[in-house]
Amino acid sequence: MATSRITDGTERALLENMLDRNREALIATARGLSEADARRRLVASLTTPISVLKHAAAAERIWFQRFWAGLEESECDGYAKRDVGTFAVADDESLADVIAEFERASRRSREIAARFDLDDTREIPDEGTISMRFTLLAMIEEFARHAGHGDILREQLDNPLT
Repeated sequence: MATSRITDGTERALLENMLDRNREALIATARGLSEADARRRLVASLTTPISVLKHAAAAERIWFQRFWAGLEESECDGYAKRDVGTFAVADDESLADVIAEFERASRRSREIAARFDLDDTREIPDEGTISMRFTLLAMIEEFARHAGHGDILREQLDNPLT
């Protein structure tokens, strides 16, 4: 997907554009890495370029498929056992697989979000009443933060300190 350049327009268009820009930025932090580099742990946590994308795909499913579409966890795209965590990447999953999973989840999120007005609300456990506006803003923040993590990881991979 090419980066959109919508910088004016309706509130909805601005929110959706910014979310798509952050999705694209997150993918860009990992695109072109070797499989080994995509999995290289540079911090104490499970945060690697590939695991951040895996987590982002899970966030898409949780917020849009589970909360907004009302699907059971087992009905969601890319359903995986909850006990392995959202950062867990199977040994047989390639970087291309995980990018494709995130892109599929993002497409599905766009389709689900389009069914709702910004002021529509849902009751979410541990969150309370949330609107679609809040959801889009939360996802913008989530993916911007993780794209920043990805930028730092990519910098470490491309220019390691000796």
